[in-house]
Amino acid sequence: MTSLTDIGALDDIPRQGARVVRTTAGCIAIFRTADDRVFALEDRCPHKGGPLSEGILHGDSVTCPLHAWVFDLNTGQALGADEGAVRRFAVRVEGGRILLDAGLMQRRSAA
Repeated sequence: MTSLTDIGALDDIPRQGARVVRTTAGCIAIFRTADDRVFALEDRCPHKGGPLSEGILHGDSVTCPLHAWVFDLNTGQALGADEGAVRRFAVRVEGGRILLDAGLMQRRSAA
């Protein structure tokens, strides 16, 4: 089972909003839906590199702010005629706190 790390309170993210967490895997967008579900996706659209955290959240999807590609928050897959996907990450809410895959939060060792 994946170990999880507390990254903040659910209430720190507005409903239908997002926040960015910097990790060893790069920037991850943490999304909160209108019904308080939380999703974690890579914060970079594969089309033109747009920051998905700045996109429009609607239902279980987010629309990239640059060229309107739409991604399913459950799978990371592009929807419609668009092809591509973004990585998803393990995230959940317990006791009002957002927990993210702890492996992403480990510091890289100095070379």
